[in-house]
Amino acid sequence: MINADNGPENSGARTQWLRRMVEFAALHEVDVRLAYYPPYHSKYNPIERVFGVLENYWNGDPLTSVAMTLGMAEGMTYKKVHPKAKFYGDAYPTGVKLDKQAMKPYEQCLERLDGLPKWFIKISSKAAAAMLAGLVI
Repeated sequence: MINADNGPENSGARTQWLRRMVEFAALHEVDVRLAYYPPYHSKYNPIERVFGVLENYWNGDPLTSVAMTLGMAEGMTYKKVHPKAKFYGDAYPTGVKLDKQAMKPYEQCLERLDGLPKWFIKISSKAAAAMLAGLVI
């Protein structure tokens, strides 16, 4: 289960995100359920509490380098635990979309909840693997 904030990078309509989640489900042989928080309900999102602790910890200091940012993240504690922070240098491309035709096989792997199709999505690992096995690129 992935609880997502429904931001533009991981919404239930973002084709690149959904493509990656289908591929993840197939690769790791796990069913994936996406549950999105409604807009303006960040108080229910646990990561928002961590961000609040992090903001208090760095106390408004400008984060001027990657090393400083990682150091601040690793130096804080949340529920008596120090997080591990790692920088991934790969850029996450923005503005890239799959057209409807390219998205169609991926969309067939998504089970959207009736009445709330934007908020709850199930991805079957078996359906994803079968689709990817038959996908000709």
